[in-house]
Amino acid sequence: MRGGIFGAGVLLLALALGACGESPETARVSLERRVEVASVRPSQGPEAVRGSPPPLRVAIANVLSPSRTLNDYHDLLTYMGRRLGRPIRLFQRSTYAEVNDLLKNREIDLAFVCAGALLEGEREFGMQALVVPQIRGETVYYSYLIVNRRSRAERMEDLRGKSFAFSDPLSNSGRLVPVYQLAVLGETPERFFSRTVFTYSHDNSILAVADGLVDGAAVDSLVYDYLRARNPEAAAETRVIARWGPYGIPPVAVHPDLDPDLKRTLKEFLLSMHEDPDGKRILEWLLIDRFVDVDPNLFRSIREMAARVGR
Repeated sequence: MRGGIFGAGVLLLALALGACGESPETARVSLERRVEVASVRPSQGPEAVRGSPPPLRVAIANVLSPSRTLNDYHDLLTYMGRRLGRPIRLFQRSTYAEVNDLLKNREIDLAFVCAGALLEGEREFGMQALVVPQIRGETVYYSYLIVNRRSRAERMEDLRGKSFAFSDPLSNSGRLVPVYQLAVLGETPERFFSRTVFTYSHDNSILAVADGLVDGAAVDSLVYDYLRARNPEAAAETRVIARWGPYGIPPVAVHPDLDPDLKRTLKEFLLSMHEDPDGKRILEWLLIDRFVDVDPNLFRSIREMAARVGR
């Protein structure tokens, strides 16, 4: 039932819509918690406890809402802990910038980040893309412009004077792309829309459009297609009126100074997941073919858009 899945998101979004008016940047939701996802049970005895491996600290940016992130990535993280022989500690934060800060300050070892957040992390501290997922044979994704299925809008220009949802300030598909598309039209969000809001996850943006809280939104094509495959009702009240892209797919990232042995171990693990039956099953559930090496030019188009809009 959709209400059960998204209830908390609806409440937070309604509060944000009521509070932000024309200043969406002021609408913030705090989510600071750590979750023990997988643990390795050491042999009995104090020596074994002292010699047990430290947790591998992982963060997943809220491309999906927090509860859905934990549900959908639980098996992946548990499998990672089992294969690497280490407990896994999942860190969750409310914004992409907060996840970037965790990596910048060496509070985590690995992060699943948005492509737009990668560019910001590269600029701030040299964040490195370790691997990227391959989906349907490709390492690209798109930004979907969506409206309610009963809306008469057929293109971005039809949303002039309407309300609009961005996902996160650092999101490529959920913020940078629509801002760039408006720049092509000679417009800015402040002039073009009557009201904007940040939902801080793409599934919440989809729900906001489906439930009529906003007139339109730009969302990650991977999330939209994933929800349509796994929970069709979540997107049933929306439709896609534009597809922008392709863009380099969101990567798995690390700090440039991560221990080289750990970096190599993590990369080898991710690149070989699809070769193991359990790993392949988990990847298939996430609609991922496999993880692959990063093409140096993969994120060029995103960098060009960011330069155009001055971000």
